[in-house]
Amino acid sequence: MRLWKGGTEVNLDAKIPTGPLAGKWDKHKFDLKLVNPSNKRKYDIIVVGSGLAGASAAASLAELGYQVKCFCFQDSPRRAHSIAAQGGINAAKNYQNDGDSVYRLFYDTIKGGDFRAREANVYRLAQVSVNIIDQCVAQGVPFAREYGGLLANRSFGGAQVSRTFYARGQTGQQLLLGAYQALCRQISLGAVQMYPRTEMLDVVVIDGHAKGIVVRNLITGEVSSYAADAVVLATGGYANAFFLSTNAKGCNVTATWRAYRKGACFANPCYTQIHPTCIPVSGEHQSKLTLMSESLRNDGRVWVPKRKEDCGKPPGSIPEADRDYYLERKYPSYGNLAPRDISSRAAKEACDAGRGVGPGARGVYLDFADAIKRLGENVIRERYGNLFDMYEKITGENGYQVPMRIYPAVHYAMGGTWVDYNLMTTLPGLFVLGEANFSDHGANRLGASALMQGLGDGYFVLPYTIGNYFVTAKQPKPSTSHAEFKKAEANVKAFANRLLSVKGKRTPTSLHRELGKLLWEKCGMARNEAGLKEALKRIPELREEFWKNVNVTGENGELNQSLEYAGRVADFMEFAELLCLDALHRRESCGGHFREEFQTPDGEAQRDDENFSYVAAWEYQGPDKPPVLHKEPLVYEEVHMSTRSYK
Repeated sequence: MRLWKGGTEVNLDAKIPTGPLAGKWDKHKFDLKLVNPSNKRKYDIIVVGSGLAGASAAASLAELGYQVKCFCFQDSPRRAHSIAAQGGINAAKNYQNDGDSVYRLFYDTIKGGDFRAREANVYRLAQVSVNIIDQCVAQGVPFAREYGGLLANRSFGGAQVSRTFYARGQTGQQLLLGAYQALCRQISLGAVQMYPRTEMLDVVVIDGHAKGIVVRNLITGEVSSYAADAVVLATGGYANAFFLSTNAKGCNVTATWRAYRKGACFANPCYTQIHPTCIPVSGEHQSKLTLMSESLRNDGRVWVPKRKEDCGKPPGSIPEADRDYYLERKYPSYGNLAPRDISSRAAKEACDAGRGVGPGARGVYLDFADAIKRLGENVIRERYGNLFDMYEKITGENGYQVPMRIYPAVHYAMGGTWVDYNLMTTLPGLFVLGEANFSDHGANRLGASALMQGLGDGYFVLPYTIGNYFVTAKQPKPSTSHAEFKKAEANVKAFANRLLSVKGKRTPTSLHRELGKLLWEKCGMARNEAGLKEALKRIPELREEFWKNVNVTGENGELNQSLEYAGRVADFMEFAELLCLDALHRRESCGGHFREEFQTPDGEAQRDDENFSYVAAWEYQGPDKPPVLHKEPLVYEEVHMSTRSYK
């Protein structure tokens, strides 16, 4: 549909192909306009981000013949946050012959997202999942193997089959190394120019199309511009708005937020994932949290004491009869592999009832005693050894001998930039991949699907769809001499100077921490109308405090990590308001968005399909002006929306 507001046209046409669901992607690929191989050399593409989505896209596009420039703020693509993904990557190979299929992966993903994802996108993701594994094996990714040599699989939350391929507890790192090797090949051939330690600070729009970016060299502080025929953002999610999250400290919302301000609608920002297996917060000194992979829930059993008075006792002294294996009790069909949103709320419920363990009573046990007794410690060490090592380094406790302590934490952003079936935003020429877009996970991402989406978008979707844009848009070649580039550069420099000129008394970290605590308390695992309205009143006040009292040290035009961090916090200060606004308007509970006013008698999420079965796409209207909400209806042709049950 095409929507008009304030004299500007917002194109919210999802471009979903017609025909049967199983044939949509094949039909669409045939219908797309193609670029002649020799003509591909004439097109320049900018890729921002070099994690799984960015590296796979840059390498694939260059292999096709396009001229690619790839930017990342890390010193190497190998340090992208994708390396932090531990447990595995889903694919419907059905090597276990246990009933898996493309359709089952599709349905599990739709159901796991609480029927708030776009059907056609999810089915395509399930289809290309099988190709992703072949691609990665060909690149030499060292997936775990069975005794006979076949690739091994394990289970993950929200599924009753084993479809998750893994490389011990470092799957993301190994997959990224595969994509990085493909990227390095293209760099050596001259098809990709790599720009490390370079941060994108604005999108340049010419005649309504994205035609380049403005960046800051993080070593020298120099601001410069780059032009291209299309811009691809693969910059991850916004979970660090909460300050404490499982994300790397550098993860931010800046690239997608600056794109939002230039015309790319932001979709479903209230869909934020809480991961149930995080090492609990230990004090105010922490700047981030550490994730224990969901794969551990294959062999670890989650429990708390049945009685409050037992919570302070050593776990080994609590007899089996006095333990509450609450996930197994509440969700017998899925047990400890219930989806993340459900498992997180169940942990919170147990702790709120006074049965939490560890410091502050904010923890539950993840116990491997039964698995070690059944399989032996060597098998558990082989499957998860590096995760146990990491846990011991952080907590000083041996997870083989005493149960791990875990608690939910902010982990992943299901919301993100709105994109159509071609992964293009409402700003023509701007494409967004991976976690940075909203398209595949609905209101709750199933475990091991993030890597699948990032590589699916980069290897198998964008290389087809971007060519169609070039052929149909027929845009003139952009140049950095255009006035819009100069204007964008001037705005970026003025923004930096404004930050430096405040010279207040508070650090960017202290302001970010206060914002994050507010979001966690008012828009975290549970939200309600009163709390959201309170947050929406407080966030503008905190933003005003930021601009009046932030202290950014150092100078412009040089290495200045205080300046780069302050810019990201400034964007979080704006984005947080949209997050809470979206959560307030969605008067239902679904997936990770749990409104306390809308729950079933037994405490589960209660959707309102009649009034909220849509994607909420927000359009920027200008500073200090409320955004405009546009709705993309979610129409299901193959599945029937039902009350999600894992019991």
